[in-house]
Amino acid sequence: MTDFSIRPIPAATLKELRTTDDSGHPLQPFTAGAGQAPLDCVGSPLRCCLRSIEADEAVALVSYAPLRRWAAATGAEPGAYDEAGPVFIHAEDCGGPAETPGYPFARPGALRTLRRYSAQGHILGGRLLELPEEPTVGFDAALEEAFADPEVALVHVRAVEYGCFHFEVRPAAPPTTADGA
Repeated sequence: MTDFSIRPIPAATLKELRTTDDSGHPLQPFTAGAGQAPLDCVGSPLRCCLRSIEADEAVALVSYAPLRRWAAATGAEPGAYDEAGPVFIHAEDCGGPAETPGYPFARPGALRTLRRYSAQGHILGGRLLELPEEPTVGFDAALEEAFADPEVALVHVRAVEYGCFHFEVRPAAPPTTADGA
């Protein structure tokens, strides 16, 4: 993997989503694989810890507006590009992602859309990516292409099948010295 920062939904945002989601709905947790969801969610991506749902986990399907939240933190004005969509999260704090190499949800043959956004929150383009046998190579190439454009501030990786947000990617922060310079 090249110098990219893969970001799950931030912990502070998850805390808010576990009360009321970005469309104003209260949290409605359920047990994965217990027949309580509108679909069998076992194996679906969790955006809090960037791994797949396992049977018998307490999860919730919430509405999440990643660009809206990023814009609020940065002062961007995404306008019509602001949208909310469904994502699965753990119903309670899970501690976030474990340190694992590579990209989350990177199954060879899976289709992903990589949406590029400017610092103003406007879409600068997108790319359809069918993950090759070595998904890291495919993601690295697509992200290097995206961030070659100096106007690209961040990239959202989404599933093609449902259009839902998987994770955010930003260029990695440059290293700092011990004195913070």
